[in-house]
Formats: sequence, C-alpha cells, structure tokens
Amino acid sequence: MSTGAWIVIIAVVVALGFGLYRAAVDGRFRGTHRLRAASPEPPATPVSESLLADTEWAGKLGERATLLQFSSAFCAPCRTTRHVLADVAARADGVTHIEVDAEHHLDLVRRLGILRTPTTLILDRTGREHTRASGAPRRNQVEAALSAL
Repeated sequence: MSTGAWIVIIAVVVALGFGLYRAAVDGRFRGTHRLRAASPEPPATPVSESLLADTEWAGKLGERATLLQFSSAFCAPCRTTRHVLADVAARADGVTHIEVDAEHHLDLVRRLGILRTPTTLILDRTGREHTRASGAPRRNQVEAALSAL
C-alpha cells in the first residue's frame, strides 16, 4: 500500500475511536467541580451558598431540584437538551428548568467551570451543585440523576 492510503486508514481509525469515546461519555452525569474561589487558597469548608446567588435566577430555584442548562445560540445539541430538560421538569414535581446563555454570562461560566455547551448542572433545593453532565443527556439519564438527589 502507498503512504497516502496508510494515512487515510489511520485517520479513519482515529476519528472512529474518538467518535466512539464521545458517544460513550456525552451526556453522562459525573460528580461536581470545585468552584473557583476569589483567592488562590481553597476554601476551608465546602461552598454552602447557592450557585445562583447574586444572579437573576436566584429566586427561581425548584422546591426539590433545578436543572441548570448552559447553552449557546449556535449549539444544535442545546435544542435537544432544552426539550429533554423541560419535559423532565414538567413531569417531575418540584423540579425547575433554567437555561442560561453561556455567551452572555461569561462570568458565571468561568466561575462554575463550564467548558462546553450544552452543560447541565443538577442543583438541590438550596442551589448547591449535585452533579453535572457535558453534552446532551438522555431523558433516562436526567431522571436517574434526579432520583439520586
């Protein structure tokens, strides 16, 4: 085989491997991230304040949980995530869905360590982060994460 054919084969295998990896991890809820503190020292105690304190969404937390979605205008999976989260919130008692435009709220995006859209955070009733998912989660993944709350 020629060198060009080997390059094409290697590129296809690498792309296939990356695609399989992304399909396996996209939309899965995996723990939380440490919030960035104003000082370089990590806080001595865990953050007990709502993530949405001092924002326009502070009073919109759900009685049981809040599905906080970070999205952007050009993001196609964000539309799917919006429909899934809104549907889950409508079916579950005490659950609210809030969508935040990441492009217009960069200070909050940086503080919470949001690296891509869509990112979904599940907050408890006090506004603390319970878990998060990058990518578009499926309905059953959201419901399972809510039931663990």
